Amino acid sequence: MSRRVLTTKPPATGDRSASARALPALLRRLPWAAAGLAALALCAALSLAWGTRSVPLSTVLDALTGTAHGRDALVVTGLRLPRTLVGLAVGAALGVAGAVVQGITRNPLASPTTLGINAGAGFAVVTAIYALHLTRPGQYVWFAFAGAAAAALFAQALARRAGDLDPVRLALGGTVLQLVLLSWTSTVMLASRRTLDEARFWLAGSLAERPLSVLLPVLPTLVIGLVVALAIAPALNALALGDDCAQALGVPVAKIRLAGGLAVVLLAGSAVAVVGPIAFIGLAAPHLVRQLFGSDHRMLVPGCLVAGPLLLLTADILGRVVIRPSELQVGIVSAFLGAPLLALLARKAAR
Repeated sequence: MSRRVLTTKPPATGDRSASARALPALLRRLPWAAAGLAALALCAALSLAWGTRSVPLSTVLDALTGTAHGRDALVVTGLRLPRTLVGLAVGAALGVAGAVVQGITRNPLASPTTLGINAGAGFAVVTAIYALHLTRPGQYVWFAFAGAAAAALFAQALARRAGDLDPVRLALGGTVLQLVLLSWTSTVMLASRRTLDEARFWLAGSLAERPLSVLLPVLPTLVIGLVVALAIAPALNALALGDDCAQALGVPVAKIRLAGGLAVVLLAGSAVAVVGPIAFIGLAAPHLVRQLFGSDHRMLVPGCLVAGPLLLLTADILGRVVIRPSELQVGIVSAFLGAPLLALLARKAAR
C-alpha cells in the first residue's frame, strides 16, 4: 500500500506585501474614482454654461480658448469662471475639513461647524461691519479668517484635559461656543439696520460676486491645510481604533489631533472667509466618499477633494436655475438639501 504524504502549503509571508494585497481593492474602486472625476468635470462645465443666461457649451469652450468674444464670452470668463474656480477650491477645503474633523473626533456627525468655525467667522465679520463700516466681501476675508481661527482654537482649549484633546469635550465645547457666538451675532445685527443689510448676504453663503482676488489671499493657508490633512490621513485610521490602540501602534495621538485641528482651521477658515458660512458640505462629502470607498482615510481624504466641490457646485447650479431669473445663495440650497441628510444620519447613528 502506497504511503501518501499530506503536505500543507505554509502561508505566504514575504511574497505579498501590504501594497500588493491592497491593489485589488484599489482596482475595484478605480471606476468610482473615474466616475467622480467625470461628474466633477460635468458640474464645472454646467457651472460655466448655466445661470440667469444660458450659454452653449461650444461658446464656453471658445471663450476659454480665447476664440470667442462678445457678451456671452465676457459672462463666461469674467463672472462664471472665477465663480467656478472659487467653488472648486472652497468645496475641496470644506470636504477635506469635514473628513479630518470626523476623524479626530471619531464622530460621524461632526463637521467644521462642530469647532465653532462658521459662528466665529460670522461674528467677526458682523462685528467688523458694525464697527468699521465695511461694505465689500473682499474686506471681510481677514476678519472672517481670524474669527474662524480664534473660535476653533478656543474650542480646542476647552477640550484639553491633562494636555490631550478630548474628542467628546471638543464636540461639546464647539457646539456651546457656536450657540453663544450666534446669539452675539444676532444681537449685533439687530442693533444696526445697516449691519443687518450688509451682513445677511455674506452670512447666507454665496459664490456670486466672488472674484479670484478674494481667494488669492487665503490660497496659501488652504494649500497648507490640504497638505497637513493628506499627511495625517494614515494616522487617522489608527485614531479610529481608539486612543489606547493608536498609542500602542506608535501613533502620537495628541500631536495628530493638534495637527488635524490645525488643518481644519486652515481649510474651513479659508473657505468661510471667502464665501461665508456654508453648512452640510463638510458633513455630507465624507459620508458620500465613505459609502463608495470605505473608511480608510488614505482614500477618504483624497476622495473628499472631489466630493466636496461636486456637492458645492451642484448646489450652486441648482440655486441659479430653480428660480430664474433670480438665484438662491448656495448656502441656502446646501442647507435645504443637507437637512434631510442630517436627519437620516442621526437616525442611522441612533440604530
